[in-house]
Amino acid sequence: MNDATERPPRGIRLLHALQKDPDWPSITAEELAVVSVKANRKAGSRLLRVVTGFPDRGATIAWQEVTLPDRVVGVRVYRPSSGGDAALPLVLHVHGGGFVGTASQCDWGNSHLAARLPAVVVSVEHRLLTEDTALADALDDAWDVLRHLVSHAAEWGIDPARIVVAGESTGGLIAALAAIRAKASGLRLRAQVLVNPAADLTATMHDYPSMAKYADSPTLNTPRLQLFHRLAVPPGTDPRTVSPLYADDLSDLAPALVVVPTLDPLADQGRRYAERLLESGTPARLSEHPGATHAFITMPGLVPQAKAARAEITEFLRNRLTEPQSAQGITTKARVR
Repeated sequence: MNDATERPPRGIRLLHALQKDPDWPSITAEELAVVSVKANRKAGSRLLRVVTGFPDRGATIAWQEVTLPDRVVGVRVYRPSSGGDAALPLVLHVHGGGFVGTASQCDWGNSHLAARLPAVVVSVEHRLLTEDTALADALDDAWDVLRHLVSHAAEWGIDPARIVVAGESTGGLIAALAAIRAKASGLRLRAQVLVNPAADLTATMHDYPSMAKYADSPTLNTPRLQLFHRLAVPPGTDPRTVSPLYADDLSDLAPALVVVPTLDPLADQGRRYAERLLESGTPARLSEHPGATHAFITMPGLVPQAKAARAEITEFLRNRLTEPQSAQGITTKARVR
C-alpha cells in the first residue's frame, strides 16, 4: 500500500489537530456524561452537516418513541417522502460511539437508504455505555425495539418479511449480535450490514496487527478503545457473550456486507469476522476502503470514500430485499475493493 493511502484524509487530520481528546484513562463518570452530551449535541447539529453530510431530500426524518414493557426507547425514523400505502422493508439501524453517539449523526446515510431503497429506517437511540450501563443493555435496546417493530408491523408500515439490520462501530457489533439472536429466535433477516464493526471484546481484543499499527488513529485510538472495553464488559461478565467472533454457531445467518476502512484499529476484527461467517457457510462480502478511517461513513464531508461505501450498501440491500427469500442462502466469496 502506498504512502498516500496510509495517511488519513486531509480533513480528518485537520479536524484532529483542532480537537483535544479527553484523558480517557482517568475520566470520571461525571466528566464522561458531560463529554457525551457535548459530543452528541455537536454531532446532531445542522452546522456540523458540512462534516456529517446533508440528509437526502427524498426522505422525512422524525424522532419517535417505542414503548416497551419496562422502558421507553427513542428512535429516529426515516421514511421516503413519496409513496403509497404499501408496506416497506425495515432497516433497523444502530449508531456507533459506545459511550457517546446519537442516531442523528447518521442522518446522511439513513435518509439516503430510506429514499433510495425505498425503506423505513429506524435508528435506535440506545443507552450509552456508562459505569452502570454495559453493552448488553444497549444490545437489549436494539433487540427489543426490533421485536416491537415486527410485532406492530402494520402500525409502522413495514413488511415483516423484509427486515435487515445495520450499524457502524459499536452499532455494527450490536447489529451482528442481533443477527445471531434473530436466528436463535426464528426471525429471518434478509441481510446485515456491519461497518467498521468491533467483533472481539475478549482478552485477545488488542492482539490484532491493525490494533498496533493504527493505535493512534485520529478517529479511534487505544485509550478510547480501552475505556470502551472497560465499560462494555464489566467485571464478572463473560466477554464472549458480546463478541460475535466467539459465537458458537455462525451458520445460517443473514447474508452480510462487512465494510472495513483500512486505517482503522478495528480493521482486522472486521476482516476476521467476514472470514468466520464464510467458514460457517453464511454468505458474506468484505469491502475494504483504502485510506479511510474509522467512522468514515458518518463523515462524508471529510472522507470521500464514504460515498462509495454508501452506494455499495444501498445496492447490496436493494438486491437482498428484492430477491426471493429462498435465494438468500447462496454463499458468496469475500470481495476486497
